[in-house]
Amino acid sequence: MSGDIVRVGVVGGGQMGAGIAEVCARAGLDTVVCEVDAVAARAARERVAASLDRAVERGKLERSAARDALARMAFTGSLDDLGDRRLVIEAVVENAEAKTEVFAALDKIVDDPEAILATNTSSLPVMRLGMATRRADRVVGLHFFNPVPVLPLVEVVTSLHTSRHTVAAVERFAGRTLGKTVIRSQDRAGFVVNALLVPYLLSAIRMTESGFASAGDVDAGMELGCAHPMGPLKLADLIGLDTVASIAESLYDEFKEPLYAPPPLLQRMVEAGLLGRKAGRGFHVYEQGPAAR
Repeated sequence: MSGDIVRVGVVGGGQMGAGIAEVCARAGLDTVVCEVDAVAARAARERVAASLDRAVERGKLERSAARDALARMAFTGSLDDLGDRRLVIEAVVENAEAKTEVFAALDKIVDDPEAILATNTSSLPVMRLGMATRRADRVVGLHFFNPVPVLPLVEVVTSLHTSRHTVAAVERFAGRTLGKTVIRSQDRAGFVVNALLVPYLLSAIRMTESGFASAGDVDAGMELGCAHPMGPLKLADLIGLDTVASIAESLYDEFKEPLYAPPPLLQRMVEAGLLGRKAGRGFHVYEQGPAAR
């Protein structure tokens, strides 16, 4: 792939997609965010604007830089508006069917034969998504961490088809353009971080489920006893309990290890819509606002 990536598309304007779009725009890139319809696109813009305002209030960003970043962004309800992008990052719900549909559609819409299609999946096989296209060599995992504007890590995940030119381009993009630290992972469920993190979160859920300790005590134990910045149940709430459950299911499907199996309590909470911070309630209760949605 020749030249730097300057035109980026992001599919999905939720918590992760909005964060990815924000860091792209703050890096000076022409950024288009696509949502399911115009209403959702407006909500995505509000989400990004609120995040930029928080960065200004905390002294992390100049007001003029926030205005410039928002001006570099367009929000749409049509995938067709991503046709001229050099890189499109998919950040929709952690569901194999939904992501596969997005990749199949993007393959037909994105015009540039050298364009890269990336997924922000936490656990699904990159190969499966690549095979939904006619350009599997230019499909790669580009896994950011929440909150994207704050956390410095990106996992680059390569399938058996991903070309070395694609890998070099996305590593240069994530590292040099966005200023992130890049680690590389093979295409296995959970990649590096979630393969280590999720069993820990599930153990904390099982401990609470069994009545061994309360959610507050589990979190306090790890925060104050192990100097973790956030307890495991608060972290699960921040990630989204539906996402945690999806990652656990992918890990269990691939490895069949009991430690990866989602506990019944987690499954029931997802069924009840108690998804964590974004829903206002998970293992803890939260005030709902722009940051929580």
